[in-house]
Amino acid sequence: MDTIAKVLTIAGSDPSGGAGLQGDIKTFSALGVYATNVITAVIAQNTRGVARVEPVSAEMIGVQLENLLEDVEIDAVKIGMVASREVAEVIARVLGRHRPRWIVLDPVMVAKSGDILVDDEGIRAVRDVLVPLAHVITPNLPEAAVLLDTASPKTPGEMEAMLPGLTALGAPYAVLKGGHLTGESCPDLLATPSEHAWLPASRIETDNLHGTGCALSSAITACLAKLPVDADEHAPVEAIREAKSWLHEALAASERLQVGRGRGPVHHFHRWW
Repeated sequence: MDTIAKVLTIAGSDPSGGAGLQGDIKTFSALGVYATNVITAVIAQNTRGVARVEPVSAEMIGVQLENLLEDVEIDAVKIGMVASREVAEVIARVLGRHRPRWIVLDPVMVAKSGDILVDDEGIRAVRDVLVPLAHVITPNLPEAAVLLDTASPKTPGEMEAMLPGLTALGAPYAVLKGGHLTGESCPDLLATPSEHAWLPASRIETDNLHGTGCALSSAITACLAKLPVDADEHAPVEAIREAKSWLHEALAASERLQVGRGRGPVHHFHRWW
C-alpha cells in the first residue's frame, strides 16, 4: 500500500486559523497529505490585524527541526516568514543536511498594508540564504520588488521584465503572483528552468483574502509532495497549476464562511464541506 506524502510547514501561528501554520495545516489536509509543523513565532492576530509577535529562538527552531526530521521522512517543506539571519541559517543548515525532495519558500516580507515586515538584515537573509535553498519561490509583486530592490511591477510586461532577476537569485522555479495588478484578471507568472508561462485567473471580488499567500504556497508544497520520485520535467508545472486552481476555488467558496469582522479566510475545505 502506498504511504501518504508527508509535508512540513515552518511558520508562525495564526489564532484565527486562516494563515500561518494553522492555515498551512488546513491546506495540506484538504489536499490529502500528512501535515507536520515547526513554529517560528507565536503571533497574537485575528482577521483585522496583528497585535503582537513573540519569536521563537533560533536554537529552539533548530531543535524542533532536528527532532522531527530524524524521525519523519518529509517529502516537501514550506517556509513562511523568517525575520532574522540566525533563523534563516539554522533552517538552511538543518534542511541542507536532511535534503527533502521539495522546498517551497513564501518570502513573506510585505504586509497587505504595504508595510515592510522585516529589516534589511532579514531581507538579505531571505535572499542570500533561503532563496538558493528553495526549489520554488512564491513572491507577490511588492515582495519581489523588495528582493530585487526595485519598483513593484504595475503591468504584465513589467512582471516579465522582473523574471530574469528573480531566477538569478537561485531558485529554479518562481511563481510571481499578480494579485496586486489592477483589472478583472490577476494572472501569475511562472518561471521554470527552461521557459516561462502565464497562469491566468479571473479576479474574484471578495474581502476574504486573509492567508491567500500562505494557502497558495502550501498548496504548491502539497501538490509537489504527491509527485512520484521519477516524475517527468513537466510534472512540477502541472502541480503548480493544480495548486492555483485549488486556491481559486477556495477563494470563490470563501463567502460560505463567516469568520471574524475583518478580512476572512479562504475556504480551505471547499471540496469537503
